[in-house]
Amino acid sequence: MPDDGGWKRYEIVDGELYVTRAPHIRHQGAGGNIHFELESWSRQTKLGKPYQTPGVILTPTDAVIPDVVWASNERLETGLDSAGHFLDSAGHFIVAPELMIEILSAGQENQQRDKELKLKLYSRYGVQEYWIVDWQQRSVAVHRHIEGELQRVGTLSNRDTLSSPMLPGFAALIEQIFQ
Repeated sequence: MPDDGGWKRYEIVDGELYVTRAPHIRHQGAGGNIHFELESWSRQTKLGKPYQTPGVILTPTDAVIPDVVWASNERLETGLDSAGHFLDSAGHFIVAPELMIEILSAGQENQQRDKELKLKLYSRYGVQEYWIVDWQQRSVAVHRHIEGELQRVGTLSNRDTLSSPMLPGFAALIEQIFQ
């Protein structure tokens, strides 16, 4: 892809190329706050680690850049590529992290991609939990892997607490995510 100074993101889903521009600062703020909460919890539990905007290369025709992910130590040990895999560089996930988080960008096409295409993609590759964060509505839609697919289990708003059975003891107030 052309070097545009980091202003665009390139993703491939089911072989189709998607190009988006750099997100709104509030989008980035929500992602940073989620990463902070997951990082704080991970340092205490030592069960895994979160990352912001990592490359997740599931196949040559499915490569995405989620806003935040969390991966267990086991996935970190076995799920990263080395030079010579799909790309010439190393340090990308080649298996799906257990938790994928997308923060909605403006525009119907961008939102549809996160709510539909990536939901199906992440479900197909065994993501255990998928959070869709809407910084404009100040809400988080939580999807969990149930009976072979990701299903919405709830939508949290400002006074709710975000938690997960996959992350024992993790709790983050929704209002803190959007500060």
